[in-house]
Amino acid sequence: MSQPLVVKKDDDLDEEEYYSPFLGIEKGAVLQEARVFHDPQLDARRCCQVITKLLYLLNQGDTFTKVEATEVFFATTKLFQSKDAGLRRMVYLMIKELSPSADEVIIVTSSLMKDMNSKTDMYRANAIRVLCRIIDSTLLTQIERYLKQAIVDKNPVVASAALVSGIYLLQTSPEVVKRWSNEVQEAVQSRAALVQFHALALLHQIRQNDRLAVSKLVTSLTRGSVRSPLAQCLLIRYTSQVIRESGMNTQGGDRPFFDFLESCLRNKAEMVILEAARAITDLNGVTSRELTPAITVLQLFLSSSKPVLRFAAVRTLNKVASTHPLAVTNCNIDMESLISDQNRSIATLAITTLLKTGNESSVDRLMKQMTNFMSDIADEFKIVVVEAIRSLCLKFPLKYRSLMNFLSNILREEGGFDYKKAIVDSIIILIRDIPDAKESGLFHLCEFIEDCEFTYLSTQILHFLGNEGPKTSDPSKYIRYIYNRVILENATVRASAVSTLAKFGALVDALKPRIFVLLRRCLFDGDDEVRDRATLYIKLLDGEATVGETEKDVTDFLFGSLDVPLANLEASLRNYEPSEVPFDISSVPKETKSQPLAEKKATGKKSTGPSSTVNGPVPTIDASYEKLLSAIPEFAGFGKLFKSSTPVELTEAETEYSVNVVKHIYDGHVVLQYNCTNTIPEQLLEEVMVFVDASEAEEFSEVASKPLRSLPYDSPGQTFVAFEKPEGVLATGKFSNILKFIVKEVDSSTGEAEDDGVEDEYQLEDFEIISADYMLKVGVSNFRNAWESMDPESERVDEYGLGVRESLAEAVSAVISILGMQPCEGTDVVQNNSRSHTCLLSGVFIGNVKVLVRLSFGISGPKEVAMKLAVRSDDPEVSDRIHEIVANG
Repeated sequence: MSQPLVVKKDDDLDEEEYYSPFLGIEKGAVLQEARVFHDPQLDARRCCQVITKLLYLLNQGDTFTKVEATEVFFATTKLFQSKDAGLRRMVYLMIKELSPSADEVIIVTSSLMKDMNSKTDMYRANAIRVLCRIIDSTLLTQIERYLKQAIVDKNPVVASAALVSGIYLLQTSPEVVKRWSNEVQEAVQSRAALVQFHALALLHQIRQNDRLAVSKLVTSLTRGSVRSPLAQCLLIRYTSQVIRESGMNTQGGDRPFFDFLESCLRNKAEMVILEAARAITDLNGVTSRELTPAITVLQLFLSSSKPVLRFAAVRTLNKVASTHPLAVTNCNIDMESLISDQNRSIATLAITTLLKTGNESSVDRLMKQMTNFMSDIADEFKIVVVEAIRSLCLKFPLKYRSLMNFLSNILREEGGFDYKKAIVDSIIILIRDIPDAKESGLFHLCEFIEDCEFTYLSTQILHFLGNEGPKTSDPSKYIRYIYNRVILENATVRASAVSTLAKFGALVDALKPRIFVLLRRCLFDGDDEVRDRATLYIKLLDGEATVGETEKDVTDFLFGSLDVPLANLEASLRNYEPSEVPFDISSVPKETKSQPLAEKKATGKKSTGPSSTVNGPVPTIDASYEKLLSAIPEFAGFGKLFKSSTPVELTEAETEYSVNVVKHIYDGHVVLQYNCTNTIPEQLLEEVMVFVDASEAEEFSEVASKPLRSLPYDSPGQTFVAFEKPEGVLATGKFSNILKFIVKEVDSSTGEAEDDGVEDEYQLEDFEIISADYMLKVGVSNFRNAWESMDPESERVDEYGLGVRESLAEAVSAVISILGMQPCEGTDVVQNNSRSHTCLLSGVFIGNVKVLVRLSFGISGPKEVAMKLAVRSDDPEVSDRIHEIVANG
């Protein structure tokens, strides 16, 4: 109902005018019309028209007040007295859309239950759907018997309605629906296609949290009992899921699941064949030999007369070509014919697939064909083309001229932000990776910003131009384009242009006098940010500002990446209270933190510690931790807090006491903060403390503890234990914990606790202090610049064997976890079926030592993973330590 019905006027066919019958309707007028529901002699046709208008209003976003909704609901219930089948179906829709409250549901329940037992199957099916949408769990138990019978009903419409209702009810009353397993299992064997489809979907959802049960379900059904094409598609997806989760090796041996997928390639239904082909191509570690049958059937679909089959086949092959280009080359001849396909989406996917699989000699011909229809396709497919060209250019660097010219030409054409951004990103990547392309690439970007309507892209290009332009043979030719932005653009772009000019002045001495002149003109700009930047940069370049003693300090200030996350900086600035003490950027937390574990629990359970009082950006937690710890006299002399970990849960989710620990790292100490919550209303805990056994952490010695005097019900509190450790040593170890306290019973009527208590204790989980606890996750905005700015003498390189791994993604994740560093530029994401990968990490080691890591991974046939680790840091000893951490990890 979300789309208005569109009707053509009979008396105005020549002008081809269209109008909507709902045009101009108002809620008040429709509510007045709804009074026809009260007429003694009901006009079924008119009542249907009014309900249609009401449904249209609801689906267009109009809201009814409580009074209006109640009046419409009660009026609609009177329509049950009509025997008109069409009106009855509209009544069902209306009740479902209105979602009556619990006290109103009772009124309509009897009518719906009567329809559930009607002899008219259409009434039965619709009544089941509506009733299950509006009743609560208490009423559900009353009709459970009827729903079970409906699931195995001979009429497929009724059975499907009951199964779909079960899928919905599984979200609200899972314990009830799980009792229907036998009936649902019987429905899976139904001859009706939709019943089998819905039954399989419900049965899988009932068992989805039990991996073994899902595996048994798939095993039993892959033997041939599923006949419905829709259900077979579902079964293929579940089979793929089992293969992924169980990590089954398809390289020989007994492999029933993979054999089932292959058998589906010979199915009569086209949708099943496509689903099976997609499932096989998406499997991790699939070989070219195993891909062959899937690619063969996809090749047949390329010549199908149905556009949807051609599109599905070429899209799947396009994805496969990214990881297994050689396996797709057999389809090149068929895809050549699709370049002239009337459907431009198919033609685009065909030509981009050919770009991925073709050789260097075919590039120019394909580019010429592509130019002809770029203007006819949607932006999302243009982006696919751009990404294919970028990959092709990196594959054949000698072809960069023709490919760069193509990108620059389409950059000047009309297009949305995402499309233009994809082109700009591609040109920037080509400039970085192909040195010969720098001059022409920068020139194309300069031409683009002359007429760029997107502020984000203009500032991105200006920033890149400021970094790369001064290093070219003739930097002066870019100044005109940059200064034009100061004259013609909005304040944001003008400020970015001022910064870019300053970078040219800092790196190119010959241009400095001209840059001074241009920057002085900016002092009269109408925007504060532009004027402030111009003033700062003039002082810097003239040597008046005190950011450093040498020109290198000025260059570092202009080009150096911000060593604190922007979210942390923003949060600290918001919390800063203006005073005589200036804002200190060194006080900004440097770690990029994930959401604390305590905050991920179900609503209703309070998080503990300082984090529970903070609703804004996570980094403010560090400031509150530091404030909390500095206020405790026993810890005041420990110095500056280096890092606070995310909370580590030491109890299960639904136990009587909830405890987690936060590890606070100092140079010579570690403070363990235990956040405790008492979840028993009838108890008050006093003298709460944690006894810590550090026998497996020999380098730590306990020096102080601070017990919690009182812990009432549902009121979080903290107790602390402090350990001393040798400075400059990566002390690690396991800590065992026992929660000790005095329990006092609380009178539920008065809320008063008894005077006498009983000593008790509660065993907590163990936790470890690991090497990653001494590393802050600090990102860098430009890894390449940051890497090159570090002393090459501090670099340490070595190679490691990581043994057998399921995939490269698992190996990358494991190394990142061991080091505890921040992935840069999205390099923590590994492409499916990739055989090699490069990951970039950055961080700050204890002692405020900046560290950068470059990881190169490769995986062999037997899934043996090898890794090359290169480390640069401000201290060569820290580079050696990073290698030690990996070697011992």
